[in-house]
Amino acid sequence: MPSAAPSDLIKAILLLTCSALLFSMMGVCIRYASHTVDNATVVFFRNAVGMLLFLPLLLSKGVGFFKTEKLWMHVWRSVVGLMAMYGFFYAIAHLKLSNAMVFTYSSPIFIPFIAWLFLKEKITKAMLLAAAIGFIGVLCVTKPDSGLFNLMSVIGLSASFLAAMAFVTVRALTDTEPPERIVFYFCFIGTLVSVIPMFWHWRPYHLTELAYLIAAGVLTNISQILMSNAYKLAPAGQIGPVNYVAIIFAGIWGYIFWKEIPDIMGLLGLALIFSAILLCSPLLQNSFKRNHPSS
Repeated sequence: MPSAAPSDLIKAILLLTCSALLFSMMGVCIRYASHTVDNATVVFFRNAVGMLLFLPLLLSKGVGFFKTEKLWMHVWRSVVGLMAMYGFFYAIAHLKLSNAMVFTYSSPIFIPFIAWLFLKEKITKAMLLAAAIGFIGVLCVTKPDSGLFNLMSVIGLSASFLAAMAFVTVRALTDTEPPERIVFYFCFIGTLVSVIPMFWHWRPYHLTELAYLIAAGVLTNISQILMSNAYKLAPAGQIGPVNYVAIIFAGIWGYIFWKEIPDIMGLLGLALIFSAILLCSPLLQNSFKRNHPSS
Protein backbone atom coordinates (compact mmCIF):
# COMPACT_ATOMS: atom_id res chain seq x y z
CA MET A 1 0.00 0.00 0.00
CA PRO A 2 1.45 3.42 -0.98
CA SER A 3 2.03 6.22 1.51
CA ALA A 4 -1.11 8.00 2.65
CA ALA A 5 -1.92 11.57 1.66
CA PRO A 6 -1.02 14.11 4.39
CA SER A 7 -4.67 14.78 5.25
CA ASP A 8 -5.48 11.05 5.46
CA LEU A 9 -2.35 10.45 7.51
CA ILE A 10 -3.39 13.08 10.07
CA LYS A 11 -6.89 11.60 10.29
CA ALA A 12 -5.45 8.11 10.69
CA ILE A 13 -3.11 9.20 13.48
CA LEU A 14 -5.98 10.95 15.30
CA LEU A 15 -8.22 7.89 14.95
CA LEU A 16 -5.48 5.56 16.17
CA THR A 17 -4.69 7.86 19.10
CA CYS A 18 -8.37 7.87 20.10
CA SER A 19 -8.40 4.09 19.73
CA ALA A 20 -5.39 3.79 22.06
CA LEU A 21 -7.04 6.12 24.59
CA LEU A 22 -10.23 4.06 24.66
CA PHE A 23 -8.23 0.83 24.92
CA SER A 24 -6.35 2.18 27.93
CA MET A 25 -9.69 3.19 29.50
CA MET A 26 -10.84 -0.38 28.93
CA GLY A 27 -7.87 -1.47 31.02
CA VAL A 28 -9.02 0.81 33.85
CA CYS A 29 -12.51 -0.74 33.76
CA ILE A 30 -11.09 -4.27 33.79
CA ARG A 31 -8.76 -3.43 36.69
CA TYR A 32 -11.65 -2.08 38.78
CA ALA A 33 -13.93 -4.98 37.83
CA SER A 34 -11.18 -7.48 38.69
CA HIS A 35 -11.13 -6.26 42.29
CA THR A 36 -14.28 -8.30 42.94
CA VAL A 37 -15.01 -10.22 39.71
CA ASP A 38 -13.09 -13.32 38.58
CA ASN A 39 -11.11 -13.39 35.34
CA ALA A 40 -13.42 -15.90 33.62
CA THR A 41 -16.43 -13.60 34.08
CA VAL A 42 -14.52 -10.54 32.86
CA VAL A 43 -13.55 -12.37 29.65
CA PHE A 44 -17.12 -13.59 29.10
CA PHE A 45 -18.61 -10.10 29.42
CA ARG A 46 -16.00 -8.70 27.05
CA ASN A 47 -17.11 -11.17 24.37
CA ALA A 48 -20.84 -11.10 25.14
CA VAL A 49 -21.00 -7.30 24.95
CA GLY A 50 -19.18 -7.41 21.63
CA MET A 51 -21.66 -9.99 20.39
CA LEU A 52 -24.63 -7.81 21.38
CA LEU A 53 -23.09 -4.80 19.66
CA PHE A 54 -22.84 -6.88 16.50
CA LEU A 55 -26.54 -7.73 16.38
CA PRO A 56 -27.51 -4.56 14.43
CA LEU A 57 -24.86 -5.43 11.81
CA LEU A 58 -26.18 -8.99 11.64
CA LEU A 59 -29.71 -7.72 11.06
CA SER A 60 -28.67 -5.12 8.49
CA LYS A 61 -26.45 -7.36 6.36
CA GLY A 62 -28.52 -10.49 6.59
CA VAL A 63 -27.57 -13.98 7.72
CA GLY A 64 -26.11 -14.81 4.30
CA PHE A 65 -23.27 -12.35 4.85
CA PHE A 66 -21.89 -14.54 7.64
CA LYS A 67 -21.72 -17.76 5.65
CA THR A 68 -18.12 -18.91 5.38
CA GLU A 69 -15.99 -21.72 4.00
CA LYS A 70 -13.24 -20.99 6.53
CA LEU A 71 -15.09 -21.99 9.69
CA TRP A 72 -12.19 -24.04 11.06
CA MET A 73 -9.86 -21.03 10.71
CA HIS A 74 -12.38 -18.80 12.49
CA VAL A 75 -12.58 -21.36 15.30
CA TRP A 76 -8.78 -21.56 15.57
CA ARG A 77 -8.41 -17.78 15.58
CA SER A 78 -11.14 -17.44 18.22
CA VAL A 79 -9.72 -20.10 20.54
CA VAL A 80 -6.13 -18.80 20.52
CA GLY A 81 -7.35 -15.19 20.72
CA LEU A 82 -9.56 -16.09 23.67
CA MET A 83 -6.68 -17.79 25.49
CA ALA A 84 -4.58 -14.66 24.92
CA MET A 85 -7.42 -12.55 26.32
CA TYR A 86 -7.47 -14.58 29.54
CA GLY A 87 -3.75 -13.92 29.92
CA PHE A 88 -3.98 -10.20 29.14
CA PHE A 89 -6.85 -9.60 31.55
CA TYR A 90 -5.04 -11.54 34.28
CA ALA A 91 -2.01 -9.30 33.73
CA ILE A 92 -4.18 -6.17 33.96
CA ALA A 93 -5.54 -7.40 37.29
CA HIS A 94 -2.12 -8.20 38.79
CA LEU A 95 0.45 -5.84 37.23
CA LYS A 96 0.83 -2.10 36.96
CA LEU A 97 -1.58 -1.01 34.24
CA SER A 98 1.15 0.32 31.94
CA ASN A 99 3.16 -2.90 32.33
CA ALA A 100 0.09 -5.01 31.55
CA MET A 101 -0.50 -3.00 28.38
CA VAL A 102 3.04 -3.92 27.30
CA PHE A 103 1.90 -7.53 26.90
CA THR A 104 -0.99 -6.45 24.69
CA TYR A 105 1.34 -4.60 22.33
CA SER A 106 4.36 -6.92 22.39
CA SER A 107 2.75 -9.61 20.22
CA PRO A 108 4.17 -8.08 16.96
CA ILE A 109 7.55 -9.35 18.14
CA PHE A 110 6.40 -12.94 17.61
CA ILE A 111 4.34 -12.44 14.44
CA PRO A 112 7.25 -12.84 11.93
CA PHE A 113 8.30 -16.15 13.53
CA ILE A 114 4.74 -17.52 13.48
CA ALA A 115 4.19 -16.28 9.92
CA TRP A 116 7.37 -18.14 8.94
CA LEU A 117 6.21 -21.28 10.78
CA PHE A 118 2.66 -21.43 9.42
CA LEU A 119 2.57 -19.24 6.30
CA LYS A 120 6.14 -19.99 5.14
CA GLU A 121 6.95 -16.27 5.04
CA LYS A 122 10.66 -15.44 5.04
CA ILE A 123 12.24 -14.60 8.39
CA THR A 124 15.25 -12.27 8.51
CA LYS A 125 18.09 -11.66 10.92
CA ALA A 126 16.40 -8.41 11.95
CA MET A 127 13.28 -10.34 12.93
CA LEU A 128 15.28 -12.81 15.01
CA LEU A 129 17.12 -9.95 16.71
CA ALA A 130 13.81 -8.21 17.41
CA ALA A 131 12.36 -11.37 18.97
CA ALA A 132 15.37 -11.77 21.27
CA ILE A 133 15.31 -8.11 22.36
CA GLY A 134 11.55 -8.17 22.90
CA PHE A 135 11.76 -11.40 24.91
CA ILE A 136 14.27 -9.81 27.29
CA GLY A 137 12.08 -6.71 27.50
CA VAL A 138 9.03 -8.69 28.56
CA LEU A 139 11.05 -10.43 31.26
CA CYS A 140 12.15 -7.01 32.58
CA VAL A 141 8.54 -5.85 32.73
CA THR A 142 7.44 -8.93 34.70
CA LYS A 143 10.16 -8.40 37.32
CA PRO A 144 11.77 -11.86 37.34
CA ASP A 145 13.21 -11.45 40.83
CA SER A 146 11.48 -14.64 41.98
CA GLY A 147 13.04 -16.61 39.14
CA LEU A 148 13.62 -16.02 35.46
CA PHE A 149 10.26 -17.52 34.52
CA ASN A 150 7.84 -16.56 37.25
CA LEU A 151 4.08 -16.92 36.86
CA MET A 152 3.56 -13.48 35.33
CA SER A 153 6.34 -13.88 32.78
CA VAL A 154 4.91 -17.23 31.64
CA ILE A 155 1.36 -15.85 31.43
CA GLY A 156 2.45 -12.65 29.70
CA LEU A 157 4.71 -14.31 27.14
CA SER A 158 2.14 -17.01 26.43
CA ALA A 159 -0.59 -14.41 25.93
CA SER A 160 1.59 -12.37 23.57
CA PHE A 161 2.54 -15.49 21.60
CA LEU A 162 -1.09 -16.64 21.34
CA ALA A 163 -2.20 -13.16 20.26
CA ALA A 164 0.45 -13.24 17.54
CA MET A 165 -0.92 -16.58 16.35
CA ALA A 166 -4.39 -15.03 16.22
CA PHE A 167 -3.09 -12.05 14.21
CA VAL A 168 -1.36 -14.32 11.70
CA THR A 169 -4.59 -16.31 11.29
CA VAL A 170 -6.47 -13.06 10.70
CA ARG A 171 -3.90 -12.15 8.05
CA ALA A 172 -4.67 -15.43 6.26
CA LEU A 173 -8.43 -14.97 6.68
CA THR A 174 -8.44 -11.49 5.13
CA ASP A 175 -7.66 -13.06 1.74
CA THR A 176 -11.30 -14.18 1.49
CA GLU A 177 -13.13 -12.87 4.57
CA PRO A 178 -14.29 -9.27 5.23
CA PRO A 179 -13.28 -7.72 8.59
CA GLU A 180 -16.88 -7.66 9.88
CA ARG A 181 -17.20 -11.42 9.44
CA ILE A 182 -13.88 -12.07 11.18
CA VAL A 183 -14.79 -9.93 14.19
CA PHE A 184 -18.29 -11.44 14.35
CA TYR A 185 -17.01 -15.01 14.53
CA PHE A 186 -14.47 -14.05 17.16
CA CYS A 187 -17.16 -12.51 19.40
CA PHE A 188 -19.64 -15.33 18.69
CA ILE A 189 -17.26 -18.25 19.30
CA GLY A 190 -15.56 -16.40 22.17
CA THR A 191 -18.91 -15.95 23.90
CA LEU A 192 -19.86 -19.61 23.49
CA VAL A 193 -16.52 -20.86 24.81
CA SER A 194 -16.05 -18.34 27.64
CA VAL A 195 -19.53 -18.98 29.06
CA ILE A 196 -18.36 -22.44 30.19
CA PRO A 197 -15.72 -21.39 32.79
CA MET A 198 -17.81 -18.33 33.71
CA PHE A 199 -20.75 -20.61 34.58
CA TRP A 200 -18.89 -22.05 37.59
CA HIS A 201 -18.35 -18.57 39.03
CA TRP A 202 -21.78 -17.15 38.25
CA ARG A 203 -23.43 -15.02 40.95
CA PRO A 204 -25.60 -11.91 41.09
CA TYR A 205 -23.45 -8.90 40.21
CA HIS A 206 -23.65 -5.42 41.65
CA LEU A 207 -24.59 -2.55 39.38
CA THR A 208 -21.11 -1.09 39.73
CA GLU A 209 -19.52 -4.38 38.64
CA LEU A 210 -21.87 -4.64 35.66
CA ALA A 211 -21.11 -1.04 34.70
CA TYR A 212 -17.37 -1.76 34.61
CA LEU A 213 -17.83 -5.03 32.69
CA ILE A 214 -20.17 -3.55 30.09
CA ALA A 215 -18.07 -0.40 29.71
CA ALA A 216 -14.96 -2.54 29.07
CA GLY A 217 -16.74 -4.39 26.26
CA VAL A 218 -18.12 -1.23 24.68
CA LEU A 219 -14.80 0.64 24.87
CA THR A 220 -12.92 -2.29 23.32
CA ASN A 221 -15.29 -2.56 20.37
CA ILE A 222 -15.31 1.18 19.69
CA SER A 223 -11.51 1.12 19.91
CA GLN A 224 -11.38 -1.66 17.31
CA ILE A 225 -13.71 0.23 14.97
CA LEU A 226 -11.54 3.36 15.19
CA MET A 227 -8.43 1.27 14.59
CA SER A 228 -9.94 -0.41 11.53
CA ASN A 229 -10.87 2.96 10.04
CA ALA A 230 -7.37 4.30 10.74
CA TYR A 231 -5.77 1.42 8.82
CA LYS A 232 -8.11 2.09 5.90
CA LEU A 233 -6.63 5.60 5.62
CA ALA A 234 -2.93 4.80 6.03
CA PRO A 235 -0.66 1.72 5.91
CA ALA A 236 0.38 0.01 9.11
CA GLY A 237 4.04 0.78 8.48
CA GLN A 238 3.30 4.50 8.72
CA ILE A 239 0.93 4.66 11.69
CA GLY A 240 1.47 1.37 13.56
CA PRO A 241 3.76 2.81 16.27
CA VAL A 242 1.00 5.26 17.29
CA ASN A 243 -0.71 2.26 18.93
CA TYR A 244 1.88 2.25 21.68
CA VAL A 245 0.68 5.58 23.04
CA ALA A 246 -1.86 3.36 24.85
CA ILE A 247 0.95 2.37 27.19
CA ILE A 248 1.52 6.05 28.02
CA PHE A 249 -2.20 6.58 28.58
CA ALA A 250 -2.25 3.50 30.81
CA GLY A 251 0.68 4.89 32.80
CA ILE A 252 -1.25 8.14 33.34
CA TRP A 253 -4.39 6.28 34.50
CA GLY A 254 -2.26 4.05 36.72
CA TYR A 255 -0.79 7.08 38.46
CA ILE A 256 -4.13 8.91 38.78
CA PHE A 257 -6.14 5.98 40.15
CA TRP A 258 -3.56 3.77 41.90
CA LYS A 259 -0.48 6.00 42.33
CA GLU A 260 1.56 3.60 40.20
CA ILE A 261 5.00 4.91 39.30
CA PRO A 262 7.16 3.08 36.71
CA ASP A 263 10.43 1.68 38.04
CA ILE A 264 13.74 1.38 36.21
CA MET A 265 13.28 -2.27 35.22
CA GLY A 266 9.81 -1.55 33.82
CA LEU A 267 11.08 1.42 31.80
CA LEU A 268 14.03 -0.63 30.53
CA GLY A 269 11.69 -3.44 29.49
CA LEU A 270 9.37 -0.99 27.73
CA ALA A 271 12.32 0.55 25.85
CA LEU A 272 13.55 -2.89 24.74
CA ILE A 273 10.09 -3.97 23.57
CA PHE A 274 9.53 -0.72 21.70
CA SER A 275 12.93 -1.12 20.03
CA ALA A 276 12.05 -4.68 19.04
CA ILE A 277 8.73 -3.58 17.56
CA LEU A 278 10.48 -0.87 15.55
CA LEU A 279 12.84 -3.54 14.21
CA CYS A 280 9.74 -5.45 13.07
CA SER A 281 8.37 -2.45 11.17
CA PRO A 282 8.30 -2.78 7.37
CA LEU A 283 10.41 0.35 6.85
CA LEU A 284 13.33 -0.86 8.97
CA GLN A 285 13.09 -4.37 7.58
CA ASN A 286 13.34 -3.06 4.03
CA SER A 287 16.33 -0.93 5.03
CA PHE A 288 17.99 -3.94 6.65
CA LYS A 289 17.44 -6.01 3.51
CA ARG A 290 19.00 -3.33 1.35
CA ASN A 291 22.09 -3.25 3.55
CA HIS A 292 22.20 -7.03 4.05
CA PRO A 293 20.88 -8.58 0.80
CA SER A 294 21.91 -12.09 1.82
CA SER A 295 19.65 -12.06 4.92
